[in-house]
Amino acid sequence: MKIIIAGAGEVGFHLAKLLSYESQEITLIDIDKESLAYADTHLDIKVIKGDTTSISILKEARVNNCDLFIAVTAIETTNITVCVLAKQLGAKRTIARISNTEFITYKDEVGFTKFGIDELISPEALAAAEIKVSLKQSSFNDTYEFEGGALTMVGLTLSRSASFVGKTVKEAAKIFPEIHFVPIAIQRFGTQYTIIPRGNTEFKRGDNVVFVTSEGGGEELCKLTGKSNKEIKNVMILGGSQIGYKSARDLSDKGFNVKLFEEDKERAFEIADDLPNVLVIHSDGRNVDLLDEENISEMDAFIAVAGNSETNIMSCLVAKSKGVKKTVALVENMDYFELSHSVGIETLINKKLLAANNIFRYIRKGEVVAMTKLNNMNAELLEFEVKPTSAICNKHIKDIDFPRSAIIGGVIRNGLGVIALGDFKIREGDRVVVCSLLKSIKGVEKLFR
Repeated sequence: MKIIIAGAGEVGFHLAKLLSYESQEITLIDIDKESLAYADTHLDIKVIKGDTTSISILKEARVNNCDLFIAVTAIETTNITVCVLAKQLGAKRTIARISNTEFITYKDEVGFTKFGIDELISPEALAAAEIKVSLKQSSFNDTYEFEGGALTMVGLTLSRSASFVGKTVKEAAKIFPEIHFVPIAIQRFGTQYTIIPRGNTEFKRGDNVVFVTSEGGGEELCKLTGKSNKEIKNVMILGGSQIGYKSARDLSDKGFNVKLFEEDKERAFEIADDLPNVLVIHSDGRNVDLLDEENISEMDAFIAVAGNSETNIMSCLVAKSKGVKKTVALVENMDYFELSHSVGIETLINKKLLAANNIFRYIRKGEVVAMTKLNNMNAELLEFEVKPTSAICNKHIKDIDFPRSAIIGGVIRNGLGVIALGDFKIREGDRVVVCSLLKSIKGVEKLFR
């Protein structure tokens, strides 16, 4: 697949890096020589220095033969313009990164596809949405919703109190007569290996386990693991960035009590004017005495989305020391993921990873509706729509020649999520959620073409 990426910033470079691992033909365009030099020496891709809106530069990149054109520069208008140009010059599909989320809200009404833009993504909006879901599933580390929560992916670390530690998957399933959850991936404590669990796979203390749940499954998991899905009402946010602003706005609209710290005076007043239901405090939210004055110990959740990853991590650790149950940190360095989980920060948000997940579904073959990569695991979670020509259509799950290192987590039929077992028959129009190790993805894709 020939892919052109306009913009070698943090999102563009990360995308180029991930896609190059997939043996895709990548061309990266940027006007900044230093950004391109680093990408050129570290990645197996082609780089072109120049203005991304230059028609001659686009022709040099052979945009007429491009399967996917992704514009992720820091400037929204540039991304929109270059996608329109790329489409007119022959690109098959275009994706533009935007910051104004109104474009996404009204994309059908405006008709961006008529202009030549097939998809709009906002990493900031994706991060804000991820934060909202993580507060909804407060007792879990990682969360991802399919079809508005018809099925939900949740991740947790098994403690000694978890009732199914020492039991196999098959034995654990018997604890509840009706199954509303299924384990889809396990990472053993102290290892980097991802296991796709089978009936005889044993749960062990310290395992990082990812489940897919249908309605009621989250509550059952809480009972089994000794966790409590505490209702969150009072939220403190560090940082008035776009993510902080969007999170504060969305949460206050849902009835949460929100306090937001912003160090920049002008930005603080701007947010206060826009969000009258949010208490905006013009101060450095890293000040521990100030956090105490603002009753941090009474908060249900603390969200750190300042511009610095280290600041966010340390602030969350301070919040944990003050008794805050749920902490969320925005981090840019992927290496921090494993470290932060080990010290007790429940949820980590990474804009680059969220943007990549959103774009990757266009790389996968078959009707991929949604996908996410599992944090710290060598696996992907994909939602496929079953077509009448799919090899999986009209077959019982037990009769499908499914790769051993992949597993069906659940099926969404007519908007309802089902934990589907061997006797379940897949039909046309079903949306099937699959967890697969990277080595088996091509085999899974073949089943849904």
